[in-house]
Amino acid sequence: MTDLPPPSTKKLGLVIDLDTCVGCQACATGCKQWNSGGMAGPVTDEQPYAKDPSGVWFNRVHSYELEPTDTQPAQTLHFPRSCLHCETPACVTVCPTGASYKRASDGIVLVDEDKCIGCKLCSWACPYGAREYSEVEGVMKKCTLCVDRIYNENLPESEREPACVQVCPTRARHFGDLGDPESKVSKLVAERGGVALMPELGYAPVNRYLPPRPRRAGGEADVAVAEPTTDATPKRWLDRLLRR
Repeated sequence: MTDLPPPSTKKLGLVIDLDTCVGCQACATGCKQWNSGGMAGPVTDEQPYAKDPSGVWFNRVHSYELEPTDTQPAQTLHFPRSCLHCETPACVTVCPTGASYKRASDGIVLVDEDKCIGCKLCSWACPYGAREYSEVEGVMKKCTLCVDRIYNENLPESEREPACVQVCPTRARHFGDLGDPESKVSKLVAERGGVALMPELGYAPVNRYLPPRPRRAGGEADVAVAEPTTDATPKRWLDRLLRR
């Protein structure tokens, strides 16, 4: 079985804002496009245009309908899912060949496909369903945080972030060092009460989710009515909508 490196002070990961994610799947398709030609490629599909298509996706977005409560109206919640790059990942410690490993320098969890025998132990051990098995190549694959992009000095510094972050149209995805309390992502987590996914399991996932902001249930008192305006009159009804 594979040993873990000493804990690293640098913990690269994602912060995902569930309040602004619209479930457009841009993160999934952008990830697929970049990684199909990168170090993890090919990210294969089996019969992509058939009745039951299947294939390898490092990012998946699940949508849930939330029932109304006394304090919240009914709403649709879009939940992006990918590898959480845990501090103590079970997928690494169960690997019999050392193919799954965690980098000591930045905490990213990767797969060495040359060592992978496709036994799927890592996928069974991962409670987050973040491992993908390629039927075509017979090996396990997973999110790499676009490690071949974030350290690529041939790219402008503004583009050295995961593809899923680059393509998100609502800026619901953020990337940075969650081991640094002064980083932008750490401050965002502190301000918004970001949470880890199932922390009680003890794997210490690095990625964080920002919970949806409270919604008002509506009703006569909350109906925004357009008031007659001129160019000099503030559009109070529009301001009210934007403050929600």
